[in-house]
Amino acid sequence: MDLEMIRRPRRLRKNQVLRKMVRETRVDKSSLVYPMFVIEGTNIKEEIPSMAGQFRYSVDRMEEKLIELSDAGVPGVMLFGIPASKDEVGSGAYAQDGVVQRAFCKAKEACPDLYRIGDVCLCEYTSHGHCGLLRGQEVDNDGTLELLAKTALSQAQAGADMVAPSDMMDGRVAAIRRRLDQEGYADIPIMSYAVKFASSFYGPFRDAAGSAPAFGDRKSYQMDYHNRREAWKEALLDAEEGADILMVKPAMAYGDLIREIRDRTNLPLAAYSVSGEYSMVKAAAQAGILDETKVLCEMAVSAYRAGADIYITYFAKELAECMDRGIIG
Repeated sequence: MDLEMIRRPRRLRKNQVLRKMVRETRVDKSSLVYPMFVIEGTNIKEEIPSMAGQFRYSVDRMEEKLIELSDAGVPGVMLFGIPASKDEVGSGAYAQDGVVQRAFCKAKEACPDLYRIGDVCLCEYTSHGHCGLLRGQEVDNDGTLELLAKTALSQAQAGADMVAPSDMMDGRVAAIRRRLDQEGYADIPIMSYAVKFASSFYGPFRDAAGSAPAFGDRKSYQMDYHNRREAWKEALLDAEEGADILMVKPAMAYGDLIREIRDRTNLPLAAYSVSGEYSMVKAAAQAGILDETKVLCEMAVSAYRAGADIYITYFAKELAECMDRGIIG
């Protein structure tokens, strides 16, 4: 066939060197954050049944995981605390000697160069499993703000480098920013879970943290996944309130919104590849249906390609190793 083709896109796919040279989306380990569960007790490293290969660590055992992450080149960790007891007001979230506060102290001592981020929410600490105070069967938005600000402050005092409110209460970024500034922590940044959907992908996390609601659901405060314009609204509001970094959660099914928020704001953007994404890959790989390494790399690149600057993932160590091996980069 005699075809005169001036433009041949395949020319730039001829070999690996050239493919990497013209690669549009580049990633490195500096963008990775690992979510870690810390539980009350001693000498505990307990596998999470719904998240194969992930564990709950007691404070005295968490150092081994922190060193493993640091050695792999993962620069950041996000800590989630699981208290020994819970109450109606989630007091363990802001207790000075709470499990996550002690975990921050330990992390700062064990791996001072590891960047420490605190998830700010009440759901792991309330007896009812909701993310705020209750007024009857409803979550009291404004009554919750003071406790969230108190939680963020306690984490900063314990050694958190950044706080990340995940509760989805209106006005919580402003409340936290005001409290941190008043108490001399104006340099602590806020990474807001700005666009957090009421997603079925969170199931394994709720198993890991014991944070499933005792009644109802979280659809009155987490977002409806049908809504696109609402995502912009939430992101822009949090930016106005003083968020330093915005987040979209989950990552995999929401690449369109990562892209749109990337285009509409000038703030750094994080994407959280959540527990359900992790567990689906693990289950499919264990069943021999897919190649775990190839899929976790492809998922990560999809988030970066959509516009994420920071990738929060339970596969952080594996991704860092894939970057070292040149599988992804």
